[in-house]
Amino acid sequence: VSDIIRISKKFEEHGLLENSSGIISLGYGKRIIVNENNMDLGNLKRENILEIVDYDPVKKIVLAIGQKEPCIETPVHWLIHHARDDVNAVIQLNGEKLIERFSKNLPTTEKEYPSGTLELAKEILKTLRTSKIIVIKNKGVLFVGASLKEVEDLVLKTYEESL
Repeated sequence: VSDIIRISKKFEEHGLLENSSGIISLGYGKRIIVNENNMDLGNLKRENILEIVDYDPVKKIVLAIGQKEPCIETPVHWLIHHARDDVNAVIQLNGEKLIERFSKNLPTTEKEYPSGTLELAKEILKTLRTSKIIVIKNKGVLFVGASLKEVEDLVLKTYEESL
């Protein structure tokens, strides 16, 4: 949890979170840890982190431990974590400026689906076959990796290269 908070502060300092929202998720055994819904990542605190115990995509039910509401993209992050053995950390940064900045050089999902849906998760997983960094059409940029440090480095390197 402390690493998630540290990374969110670092992204704020680099200007990555300007006019954008985001979600950071980390695999934790068969569970994931994720930030709450509508959270300004730059002001993330321990109480803004939830533990997701389970998710049923058919019934669309998330079993969460925490006092806040899980982020709308939580089901998508859950499915990415459980579909890919090589993914233990996911960072999604949403915002028009970021999409504009990154879409020139990165693979982009073909179709647009509503947030948090199984269809969106399938589209993202299909696009992730070719890259650890993708643009989600009209939503944001998604970074995946084996560790939080790897994904943090991917985000910062990609951002610096786009300046």
